[in-house]
Amino acid sequence: MGLEPVKVGLLGLGTVGGGTANVLARNAREIARRAGRGIRITRAAAREYRAEDISGIEDIQITEDAFEVVNAPEIEIVIELIGGCSPARELVLRAIENGKHVVTANKALIALHGNEIFAAAKAKGVMVAFEAAVAGGIPIIKAIREGLAANHIDWAAGIINGTGNYILTEMRDKGRAFSEALAEAQDLGYAEADPTFDVEGIDAAHKLTILASIAFGIPLQFDKTYTEGITKIEPQDVAYAGTLGYRIKHLGIARKSDRGVEMRVHPTLIPERRLIANVDGVMNAVLVKGDAVGPTLYYGAGAGSEPTASAVVADVVDVVRALTTDPDNRVPHLAFQAEELSDVPVLPIDEVETAYYLRLQVRDQPGVMAQIAGILGDAGISIEAIQQKEPLEGETDVPLVLLTRRVLERHMNRAIGQMENLDSVEGRVMRIRVEQLAG
Repeated sequence: MGLEPVKVGLLGLGTVGGGTANVLARNAREIARRAGRGIRITRAAAREYRAEDISGIEDIQITEDAFEVVNAPEIEIVIELIGGCSPARELVLRAIENGKHVVTANKALIALHGNEIFAAAKAKGVMVAFEAAVAGGIPIIKAIREGLAANHIDWAAGIINGTGNYILTEMRDKGRAFSEALAEAQDLGYAEADPTFDVEGIDAAHKLTILASIAFGIPLQFDKTYTEGITKIEPQDVAYAGTLGYRIKHLGIARKSDRGVEMRVHPTLIPERRLIANVDGVMNAVLVKGDAVGPTLYYGAGAGSEPTASAVVADVVDVVRALTTDPDNRVPHLAFQAEELSDVPVLPIDEVETAYYLRLQVRDQPGVMAQIAGILGDAGISIEAIQQKEPLEGETDVPLVLLTRRVLERHMNRAIGQMENLDSVEGRVMRIRVEQLAG
């Protein structure tokens, strides 16, 4: 261990930045034994931070100007923990231009600008590591990219946003309405004052874009990820799903078929006996199905100071180990050699095939069930289960709940349009996609 410690520059001293400094300080000896040399944060950029919560802060030169850090000649690795796309993109590209390796936890940056960033890194012979960008502390990128390298990945499905999962868990455990559960998540600090990114699925879509790319060897294509949030889920849907033997989870699903690749984020009914259906609260989990290995499940904390720092520091260790290696023999950013990425089409949502849960408010009169069944029959849609519920208090309409077999979404859209046109059907049809996620 005669080598000098590697000098690291840290952008951001918030939750994850502070955690990264703490983990590096606390486990310095262990980390050096793994990496082959010491790792020291010598410079950091931050507008505001809590010095009392960060160990070793007295040895760090702190500035408000992040460009000062990425331009400092002695810094070999830059850790970007600012989030967002600007100035993060400019800082990361400048660090690469300066010949520095980059470790980032920034899913939006990778999902939206990763293709450009990885091309720049390849041209400069530096590494960009982003394990912490998907599912926090769970080493899912490494698992798919390295651990499962022998496999054709058939599909991956993940609970990759803890805020949304917490809200759905509260709705199920306590019968709460969405707005109530959201307010509670905000009180506990799990949800932002503006929760759009989490509850509308945008955050999960960033992460899914990255997962699909490393699973299938396709370029990052965030704009082709279908995204639907959980704001319309009602307590009655959670309850009805339960009586049918399902749980509702907000899933990111990436699947490859002979027609193309699916990338979609939406509420999903999954059988309650699946392990992933029992992942509750703010925890994350990703289920990956490979042709050789079968289904594998990765579970853990998807956010938080030290869980995320765990992935950040592991990436720094990887970079340190590879500092001296020939750039052409490193693990490729997107798992497949850069020139081997394929242009398999990404299917629009109406070309996706899945099963459905449907809930309709119908008039309590004879013949309605037959009309509905007729529309589905004409569309070639098989019904798996059908249940007429008791009317809600003071209502004359009754909820009708259906489970269908697998069908193309565009056929389902047409059938739903026809049902909504019936005089006997009130308002909109609630639809939630259903996935078995079977091995």
